[in-house]
Amino acid sequence: MTINGVDVGPLVDAELNRRYPDRAKMRPADPAGFGKAWDILGRLWGDTVERARRLPPGLLHEQVDGEWSFIETLRHLVFATDSWIRRVILGDPSPWDPLDLPWDEMPDTPGVPRDRGARPSLDAVLELRRDRMSTVRRVIEGLTGASLDSHTEPVEGPGWPRPRSYPVRECLLCILNEEWEHRLYAERDLNALEARS
Repeated sequence: MTINGVDVGPLVDAELNRRYPDRAKMRPADPAGFGKAWDILGRLWGDTVERARRLPPGLLHEQVDGEWSFIETLRHLVFATDSWIRRVILGDPSPWDPLDLPWDEMPDTPGVPRDRGARPSLDAVLELRRDRMSTVRRVIEGLTGASLDSHTEPVEGPGWPRPRSYPVRECLLCILNEEWEHRLYAERDLNALEARS
């Protein structure tokens, strides 16, 4: 967006980085930077989950202003990891768990679950999250400069993302972005849920 000939995008970006000092670290340039970013996300999500645990379990299934519930948010992050890490980077053609939750506008895709009615416990979803976060950790720990700059092999068969080659760096940046943004949404919604309780 341009105002009086000035692109305000960089100004907004700088302000968000000022408000959230760790945000700029979510665009790492090298394997060590990806490791640091993943450590930050693990710490931040740990705090967010502890905050959620203090709420009555039923509230974690409640939506705030039509957005995903806390549990649905965690399920979506499992889906993102299964798609971009387990399918695209690791080559598993069908990596999804029945609790995976794609974004709402995604067309129905053979083999990809979309059970919006599921109401798993927080512990059940966190078990999946721990497994998937460990998978991301292993991928990041195995990175070299060359592998970070490489492209994936297309994974054939139905599913998402579509079968083509993707830059490894972009797949990992996608996961960092999903984890960062959805935690902010979760924190915002926990404010409202705490007020309800």
